[in-house]
Amino acid sequence: MEFELTDEQKMVQEMVREFGRSQIQPLVKKIDEEKKIPDAIIKGLANLGLLGMTVSPPYGGAGADPVTVGLVAEELARADFSCAVPTFFLVQCAWGFILNKYGQEEAKQAILPWVTKGEAFIGIASTEPDAGSDVASIKTRAEKRDGTYILNGEKMFISGLKEIMNQLPRGGGYVTLAKTDPAKGARGISLFYVPLKGTTGITTTFLEDWGRKGISTGGFALENVAIPETYLIGEENQGFYYAMEGFDLARAIIAVVSSSAALSALHQAMDYMKIRKAFGQPIARFEALQFKLAENWAKLEAARLLGYKALWTYGLEQKGEKSRFETTKLCAAAKMLAPVFAFEAINDAIQCFGAFGYTEECPLHLALRGVRSYYWAEGTLEIMKIIVGRELLGKDFIAYR
Repeated sequence: MEFELTDEQKMVQEMVREFGRSQIQPLVKKIDEEKKIPDAIIKGLANLGLLGMTVSPPYGGAGADPVTVGLVAEELARADFSCAVPTFFLVQCAWGFILNKYGQEEAKQAILPWVTKGEAFIGIASTEPDAGSDVASIKTRAEKRDGTYILNGEKMFISGLKEIMNQLPRGGGYVTLAKTDPAKGARGISLFYVPLKGTTGITTTFLEDWGRKGISTGGFALENVAIPETYLIGEENQGFYYAMEGFDLARAIIAVVSSSAALSALHQAMDYMKIRKAFGQPIARFEALQFKLAENWAKLEAARLLGYKALWTYGLEQKGEKSRFETTKLCAAAKMLAPVFAFEAINDAIQCFGAFGYTEECPLHLALRGVRSYYWAEGTLEIMKIIVGRELLGKDFIAYR
């Protein structure tokens, strides 16, 4: 077992840490208030080769391994514990990877270079108004006609919509789940890339989240939307399985992001504990606070390491050295624990600040609201528990069958 990073990974880690410290951290409150990641930060991430870094070099990516992706995500969350910038990063790493792995050459050449340049966004469109965790019940349909696919349906609670429609010069689109053989349920779902900006038949809706405001959320309706058959990702009716592979990667990254955001909040609380005095001494001397601090740090470190184990296993699975089921279990377990541990740790950190912690001037509320989004994003905590239980007990004991 080896915990040491490679020289290249250390270099990447330090590079991103410095970028986060100088370019992102001073703007976190502004990002939340203005509900937008500044263009300069997006361009800076692209110039460092971080956007879509899982994409292969021919399309502008670095072909980065999952652990290195985790290191970048950790540093971005350290800098922006509201989780807007880390989410902008991780979503594109996960779904850029899926398009890179399973997409057709024509589509990859047309889409991925703009993603890695920071000029287009790629995300995931799975959730619908009446279908979230139960992916097999989606209603969006895709019908093949004369060299195109015609899509009808609606997607909701999707990240990155305003970035595509209003901010990035090339717009972007979504890896989108749609049924091509509805009678088969999950086995009749296919995966497509659907460009949004300028596409006839797309109607967008924007939502206001109460956290992680720097990256937008919304939905879009598809009415007889025609996309080329080259935008089919992988084989027809295999989309559910490709999507689960993308969710696994995103979940493992989320575990690292959650832990890092909370550790950043914890460090701010520790600095305050050392200077704030009560009863004639720094409150850092009080065991009540020390014990909470110790418990939260240990939980976060455990969740962080489980996230990295999941990322490491994901990398081995891609090489055929680990099973998909073992990988899925670890990714789900990491996401099952990390957001909860993070939320609790941040909440305790806020308590250390006393009444000041409940004011807008105390920035830790940004972290609290940010990590709370990960209770749902890329799969609810309840679904994570079902996945872990399924892999531990076997498919004969699946609760939903």
